[in-house]
Amino acid sequence: MTIDLHRCSWCGTDPLYMEYHDKEWGKTTHDDKILFEFLTLEAAQAGLSWITILRRRENYRKAFADFDVHKVAAFTVADKERLMNDAGIIRNKLKITAAIRNAQLFIDVQKEFGSFNNYLYSFMPDGKPIDNHLKNGPQATSPESDAISKDMKKRGFNFFGSTICYAHMQATGMVNDHTMECSFR
Repeated sequence: MTIDLHRCSWCGTDPLYMEYHDKEWGKTTHDDKILFEFLTLEAAQAGLSWITILRRRENYRKAFADFDVHKVAAFTVADKERLMNDAGIIRNKLKITAAIRNAQLFIDVQKEFGSFNNYLYSFMPDGKPIDNHLKNGPQATSPESDAISKDMKKRGFNFFGSTICYAHMQATGMVNDHTMECSFR
């Protein structure tokens, strides 16, 4: 018996994209390590396609200490130079500098709220994920992503505007934007 799977149209037929869609995108996580990973990856993606970052994800894991926020926050000028010479990641000085600074700020938020997860969910209605009932695919921003990105910008975070924030929310299951027909909803 063959099961007919339906996916959100954005993932197309690329096997890596389909695996990401099927196993990760929209799955709720409250793990700060995963939240930091997606914060870093989404910021790296700014102005690029997500598949570009997915194809380099393992390289990012190696380059950014398996997304150990404390190790990344302690990166030095020598680490920045190493990253600028790493062909496996996006070698953009501003994005690399932002990743390190964002790690430092991430730790500050953890100290203030007990976890980065607690901080993010403080912006969510009733502190819970949003289940959208989409028919035509996901949106680009929301009032919540506007508020989170505005607050993060005030705190000094970079490369995390409302659109990137909303993509982070989708990736980590803060919003479920799988279409109603999607088998992975």
